[in-house]
Amino acid sequence: MSSRMSAAAVVLWLGTVVTILSRSHADRNVYASAGVLFVHVLEREYFKGEFPPYPKSGDASNDPITFNTNLMGYPDRPGWLRYIQRTSHSDGVLYGSPTAEHVGKPSVIEITAYNRRTFETARHNLVINIMGTEEFPLPYQAEFYIKNMNVEEMLASEVLGDFLGAVKNVWQPERLNAINITSALDRGGRVPLPINNLKEGVYVMVGADVPFSSCLREVESPHNQLRCSQEMEPVISCDKKFRAQFHIDWCKISLVDINKVVPVYITRPEPGPGILPEFGDYKPPSESLKSRDYFPDFLVTLTVPFAVAVVLLFMLGYTLCCRREGVIQLVHHSSIQKSTKELRSMSKNREISWPLSTLPVFNPVSGEVVPPIHPDNYETTSMPLMQTQTNLQNQITIPQQRPSGENYVMSTFRRLEVGAAVYL
Repeated sequence: MSSRMSAAAVVLWLGTVVTILSRSHADRNVYASAGVLFVHVLEREYFKGEFPPYPKSGDASNDPITFNTNLMGYPDRPGWLRYIQRTSHSDGVLYGSPTAEHVGKPSVIEITAYNRRTFETARHNLVINIMGTEEFPLPYQAEFYIKNMNVEEMLASEVLGDFLGAVKNVWQPERLNAINITSALDRGGRVPLPINNLKEGVYVMVGADVPFSSCLREVESPHNQLRCSQEMEPVISCDKKFRAQFHIDWCKISLVDINKVVPVYITRPEPGPGILPEFGDYKPPSESLKSRDYFPDFLVTLTVPFAVAVVLLFMLGYTLCCRREGVIQLVHHSSIQKSTKELRSMSKNREISWPLSTLPVFNPVSGEVVPPIHPDNYETTSMPLMQTQTNLQNQITIPQQRPSGENYVMSTFRRLEVGAAVYL
């Protein structure tokens, strides 16, 4: 009985391994049309079965999974194909618009899924077969800028279908296709701040087979062009048909009529066969060549810079030592010092009269005559130039009034008379 159970377990294990290997190496074919938007979603649910189950039951979808996409044999994707995945817990999206040059050339995209919890990988190939369409390209193309959408939100089939329905209601074409979707960041836009639920913005190009409607032409009126130049919203009659879900910047709308566009042809040189022309066999130099002596060149290389350095050093030394401009300033400073010392020595022996401040001073408050500050026998040469309050013997006190409710205070001042002027 146990042997049968073990054999059944082995068979089940082998079946699981074969299933995983078939998923890892199977090629998945999808189809895209030239000039029509191509969208392919890389679902995490499709890859999570190839990784070990999550430890907690019912939480297998919580594994963080990221994707890497590239053209087989190349490090990156084709130029027309873009990829975006906002977080490791969201699905990835491949999108783009192939051109007529890619018709009939299948692109094999290698998709590698990384499980960020177990660090395991799973890989499979996506074959994009590009087909041509009879109505490519549609002659009338309009590009809208939607401010309240991110590119992955706009790529959802429900949202894109609602937008095309609103455009069809305004334009009334027989055939209407989404041509391309581009993030505003790819057009030089700035990353929005993470406040107030701001979005990056999306450019959506659609094509139709009939001329533009009068509503779409309203943005080209002089009045609306003036409002756009003043950074004001233009007045568009059909804006209310979009406003419920899509906030369109009508100043950035682009209307292109391919029938009126002058084609520009670029002449490219025809590629050659890729084989170099025949130049014959290689002929090495003969042995009769004379050897060259590089010693004179070596001496010249060293001698010339050394001689120039010596001349520059001599000129610098002569300038600093023999032509010093600071000698005049030093002599002038020395003469000032000598003159100062001479004046100080002369001031000790001077005979001067007493200043007027030493005479008796009349006190205007008390009416008394204040005696002089210094007696007659005071040595003037030792008198300080300035005196502090503590050295003043004769002071006059004047009462001052404080704010209401307080007592009077006394303040002192010194009165000196010089000539006919009186200073307080």
